[in-house]
This record gives sequence, C-alpha cells and structure tokens, in this order.
Amino acid sequence: MTKSLRARRAAPLLTALLSTAALLSGCQQSATNDAAPNAAAGKEARRDASEYLSQPLVKDIYTADPSAHVWDGKIYVYPSHDIDGPTPEDDLGAHFEMRDYRILSMDKIGGPVTVGPVALDVKDVPWADKQMWAPDAAKKGDTYYLYFPAKDKEGAFRIGVATSKSPTGPFKAQPQPIKGSFSIDPAVFTDTDGQSYMYFGGIWGGQLQRNLGGKYDANGSKTDLGQDDKPAIAPRVAKMSGDMLEFAETPREIQIVDDKGKPLLGGDHDRRFFEASWMHKYKGKYYFSYSTGDTHYLVYGIGDSPYGPFTYKGRILEPVEGWTTHHSIVEWGGKWWLFYADSQLSGQTRLRNVKVTELKYNPDGTIQTINPFVKKGAAD
Repeated sequence: MTKSLRARRAAPLLTALLSTAALLSGCQQSATNDAAPNAAAGKEARRDASEYLSQPLVKDIYTADPSAHVWDGKIYVYPSHDIDGPTPEDDLGAHFEMRDYRILSMDKIGGPVTVGPVALDVKDVPWADKQMWAPDAAKKGDTYYLYFPAKDKEGAFRIGVATSKSPTGPFKAQPQPIKGSFSIDPAVFTDTDGQSYMYFGGIWGGQLQRNLGGKYDANGSKTDLGQDDKPAIAPRVAKMSGDMLEFAETPREIQIVDDKGKPLLGGDHDRRFFEASWMHKYKGKYYFSYSTGDTHYLVYGIGDSPYGPFTYKGRILEPVEGWTTHHSIVEWGGKWWLFYADSQLSGQTRLRNVKVTELKYNPDGTIQTINPFVKKGAAD
C-alpha cells in the first residue's frame, strides 16, 4: 500500500452519514445484499457532511467511476458497483472486487435518483472471470451499448460490450471481448459527425504497461516503465465499427504534450496519464481528461482532433477523500456537470459514492479548478 493511500484511508463517518441521510431523503432506496453505507454507523466521524462540496447521489449502495450520459433529456449514470470483499488492499487494486453493474437515472440534477436492478453480472459474461471495473455506455439508433473491463481466465484485463434496448438494461454480453482490446476504463465518445471512438487504458493495476506491444505480458512491469525521463505511457484510442461492437482500426497512442509541444514524461506524476479517460467537446475543441492516479488529480488537455495531440491545460478537480478519482463530464440544462466519486460514506478506499457538481469554463476555454471540499485546505 502506498503512503498516500494509507494516509487517505479514514474511519467511517457517522456524522457524515446522519447529515447525508437528511440531504438525500428524496433519493430512491433499493434493497441490496451488499454492505451498505449505514454499516459505518457506530464509528467515529472524521468530517461533517457540510465540509463536502456536494453530497452522494445514492446512499443505499456503493458506487464509483460514474460515466454520465443524457438521452432524451434524462440523465443516466453508469458507475462501478463497489462491494466489501475480503481481499487486502494493494497497489494493483485487487481489493476492487466489483462483480456487477447497476444504472442510476434521474430526470434532473438535484432530483430523486433511481437505482436500477442488476444490469449485467460477471457470471453472465462468458469470457470474464472477475473485477468488473469502470464502465461506459453509448447509444446508436434504438440500441444501448455497455462497455466494461474485466479480467479474463488468464488474469488479463479485456474490454467487453453488452447490448440492450433499454438504457438501464438488462444487457446481454457478446461472447468474446472486443478483438484487440486490453487494459481498462473504456470511454466511448460520439462526435458531431456520428463517428464513435473508444478511449481506454490504465497503468499499474490497469495493466497498460503490460500491453505495450498489444499482447499481454503477465511478467511485465508492476507500475510503469520506470523511466522518469522518457515519455509517459500513453492512453489509447480506436475508432469504433459501424455496429459499435468492434474496433474499426488498431488502437493508437494518444499524445499528451506540454505547452511547448513536448510529451509529458513518466516522472511527471502531477500531469501524466494514469487512468480514467474521458472525452467531451466544447466550442469545437476536444477535451481529453483523465486521472493522475497516485497524485489524485483530475486533469485535462485540449486538442483539435479526437486523436489528439492534447496540450495539457490544468486541473479539473483537486484530490477527493479516498485514493482513486474517476469522472465524466456532460452538458445538461444549459450547464456543464462533473460527475466524480469519493469515500465520504465509508471512509474506505474500496467503498465509494458518486457525486455531481457544476463545471465552469473561463472565457479562454480553460476549466475552472474545483475543490471537493467547502473549506480551503480541508483536503490537507
């Protein structure tokens, strides 16, 4: 376990739970056999709910890695579904033992949130063994597509796809993962011309460093290339086929550069790519955002093409409570919104809760950095 991970783990938050319960009284509750946030009761609180910029969207299940989409005016969030498993924490994320997906939906931001039934379970994916990590979704015609990473029988992460006629499922998985896919965190962006692209990849437990040649090496590096003065490992992008079920090309590397056009280096942990790709378009520009992982920032670059290169511009979100940070950005109601997650309800790295807050742009198109806490310096 890294020092920063250990420092960020907190005791469960009784005070936060009580305050959050009042704030979230409008959210729909649903029964679950998994550990629920109220399991933290009886423990000493570390923060009061009033110290957080925003509150969890739901509190009856644990959710993380929210991929939000707006279809027919309604908001759908495709999150990971955290469970309280027995595996000890490590730097490769073995303690993230998610096994299914449940979709959140709402008519408006700030309104009641519905937690859908199980949309897809790992036992219903022929090729998958475990660890259904951060998903995303897309729509084409009257079909909805759920994209998800999972480890196959050999322990390698692949990316699968499942389809449904409903945005909340149930989804039926394809019998095999997407040919040529690897690593984690699929994010599918559909451009204004109708062409879709998948962005993906993650180092450390995401195994991107073990797939540098496109073939999984079980004995590859544990973390990264270990070359701080060389260009950092790059995320990947691939154009999707017309049926949205396969890549239409071999995945390409995405170049993230500084303001002088030089690739970000492996030792630049405050800016280099770690995981959690997301793409959105604003005023004709392409915004590629991602997590820096072990430094816990959400950051972004801007480019003129969905393939990049993307010039690093700054931070979107300062570190949240908890080790991981993974997000999505959507437009709804004439405003832009950042969906993210922290560990307010549990105080545990593996048990997170999804949140949303408004995202604002400066006149020059840069994004205003968000502090996830109300009080300055509260994250220190």
